[in-house]
Amino acid sequence: MGFKCGIVGLPNVGKSTLFNALTQTIAAQAANYPFCTIEPNFGIVSVPDERIDALAKIANSLKTIPTQIEIVDIAGLVRGASRGEGLGNKFLAHIREVDAIIHLLRCFEDSNITHVEDNISPLRDAEIIETELVLADLESIEKRLPNIEKKAKTGDKEAAELLPVVKLLFQCLADGAPARTVMNSDNYRLIMNLNLITSKPVLYVANVNEEDAINGNAYSEQVSNKALEEKAPMVIISAKIEEEISGLDQADQKEFLKDLGLSETGLAKIIRTGYGILNLDTFFTIGPKEARAWTVKKGASAPQAAGVIHTDFEKGFIRAETISYQDFVQYNGEQGAKEAGKFRLEGKEYIVQDGDVMHFRFNV
Repeated sequence: MGFKCGIVGLPNVGKSTLFNALTQTIAAQAANYPFCTIEPNFGIVSVPDERIDALAKIANSLKTIPTQIEIVDIAGLVRGASRGEGLGNKFLAHIREVDAIIHLLRCFEDSNITHVEDNISPLRDAEIIETELVLADLESIEKRLPNIEKKAKTGDKEAAELLPVVKLLFQCLADGAPARTVMNSDNYRLIMNLNLITSKPVLYVANVNEEDAINGNAYSEQVSNKALEEKAPMVIISAKIEEEISGLDQADQKEFLKDLGLSETGLAKIIRTGYGILNLDTFFTIGPKEARAWTVKKGASAPQAAGVIHTDFEKGFIRAETISYQDFVQYNGEQGAKEAGKFRLEGKEYIVQDGDVMHFRFNV
C-alpha cells in the first residue's frame, strides 16, 4: 500500500534541500535559481516509530522493517502556474497524484538566495500557491460540470448524486476557497473521487534559519496562526540543519541535535505528521526473523489488514491473534501477554487499533 506526500512551494524556498535531507540523497539538485527541479524527484522514507525497536528487542528479531511513505519533490510553482506560467500545468498534474501536500514556506532572510517575489512574506507565498491550485481545480470542475448535468437529466443516479456536490465545489472554488473547506462526512467520498488538488490534506512547514530552529521567528508565527485557523498541522524546521544532519551516522546525529538543543530532527516531525494527516494507523507483525510495521487506513477491519500483507490472507481470513503494543511491552512479549490474559482472538468485524501486534490465521 503506497502513500505519497508532495512537497510544494514557490521556487527557492528550500524544497530540494528538504527533499535531499528527507531521502538522505543528493538526487534533487539544490541551486539558487528557479526551476532547478525539472522532473519531480521521488524518494522513499521510513516513518520514525520507536515502538518497532522496542518490539524487536523483546522478540529478539533479527531485523526491523518500518513502514514507509513516498515523498515527491515538485518544481516551484509561480503566479500563473494554472495558466501554464513557469513549468505550470505539468507540475499541477504531478500534485494530483499525491495523497497529501507538504507546503513549504520560506521563513528566513538570506540576501544570497533570491526570492521570486523580491521579499519574504510566507502568507503571501501561501496565498499564491493556494490560488494557483484552486484555479486548477476550478478549471477541472468547469470541464466536468456540463457532462454531469447532462447525465443527471437523463436519470443517471450517480450523476444525480454527484451534481449538487459539484455545484457546491464550483461555487467554493470560484470564491477562491480550497475544496477541503466544504468537505464533510456526507460528501467526502464523492469529492475525493474527483481527485481535486485542494481536497488533499495539507501540512505547513516553516523553513527557518539555523538560529530559529528551536523557537521559530515572526515569520513562522504567521504560518502557525494560519495553520491554526485552518485546523491544519504545522512544523518548524531548518532545511539547512536537516541537510547537515542527514550526512551523519545515527550516533553523531544525536550528538549534533543535542548540541543544537533539539530533541529530534525536523524531518522526523514532518514524516510522522505527514503519516498522520493521511489518516493512517500502524500494526505490527513480530517474530524472530523480523519485526515489521504495516500501514492501514484508520477504521480498517482485521481482514483488510491481513490483505495488506497478502491478498490470500484476506481471502482466507479466519481470525487474528492480537495483542496491543502496550500489553506486548508491559508483559514482555507474547507468552507474558497470554499469561496475563491480554492475548485476544479477533474475528472479521474487528477494527484494527494503532499499535496492534497481530498474527493472522487463514485458510486458502
